[in-house]
Amino acid sequence: MPSTTCQLCPHACHLGEGTLGRCRQRTVHKGHIVSLNYGQVTAIALDPIEKKPLYHFYPGSEMLSVGSLGCNLNCQYCQNYHIAQEQAETKQLQPAELVALAQAAKRNSDNIGLAFTYNEPTVGYEFVLETAKLAQAADLKTVLVTNGYLQPEPWLELIKHIDALNIDVKAFTEEAYRELCGASLAPILRNVELAQEHSHVELTYLVVPGVNDDPQTFERFASWMAALSPDIPLHLTRYFPSYKLKTAPTPLTTLEQLARLARECLNFVYLGNVGTAASTFCPQCGKLLIQRGMVPTITKNLVRGQCAECGRSLPTIKVPEG
Repeated sequence: MPSTTCQLCPHACHLGEGTLGRCRQRTVHKGHIVSLNYGQVTAIALDPIEKKPLYHFYPGSEMLSVGSLGCNLNCQYCQNYHIAQEQAETKQLQPAELVALAQAAKRNSDNIGLAFTYNEPTVGYEFVLETAKLAQAADLKTVLVTNGYLQPEPWLELIKHIDALNIDVKAFTEEAYRELCGASLAPILRNVELAQEHSHVELTYLVVPGVNDDPQTFERFASWMAALSPDIPLHLTRYFPSYKLKTAPTPLTTLEQLARLARECLNFVYLGNVGTAASTFCPQCGKLLIQRGMVPTITKNLVRGQCAECGRSLPTIKVPEG
């Protein structure tokens, strides 16, 4: 049977008529690759922007967050495996309907746009791209929470219509990437670099004991980030057992050690899954810029993209004008 190669992600699955790619959401129908999860919504909620996590993108605001089905990785610790790795109940929504919901939420809450999240949104590429275009045309912000595992051409086309991304970098060696999720590191690093040139970017690094917590390897990761920009926020996140991986949770001492290493070359390092949300301070003078508690508050020390105390430019912190 002749096969068609999917050009969306680096797996480059060879698909026959009716067979599924590794993401389980792309197949061939009458000789053409089609998306099975187009408009299939498994979850929709109004979330704080900090939950993505995005700490420097309109802090204190909300995003209408939507998830679908499927993922092109198979992470052993997947937190949302019931929609990423399995089938789940869905609701059909067209792009225009989803944008209309986001507009209604904007009128009635602190919502500023749409976030594609929960599962891996890029496996539903056509739906995400079309919806993001409509959302931006409607003056809504767009957010992508992603593993970044996409080929360069579709990635560049998508990020033109995405205002902010949280990209999950799962390790900093090819061996760890293969062990954790059956993928490759190099395409992720390339796509982080491409995204950073076009959009607001924050990175998440979930620390898994014995897999990606080696201090020397992590130092290389932090140095790589700093070469892009030392102001890119890094979210160091604590692992908890989930799905197939039953390793004990990440010790807090490990997170704190890696955070100290990262702060030697990065200006904004935050700890996640530890029960508290860290505030943001000026890396030059130490003044409080964004206080995080029950509700994040932008302080008077952050004015027009600068620290009011020392004048330090803060280009990676996006706040409402006025």
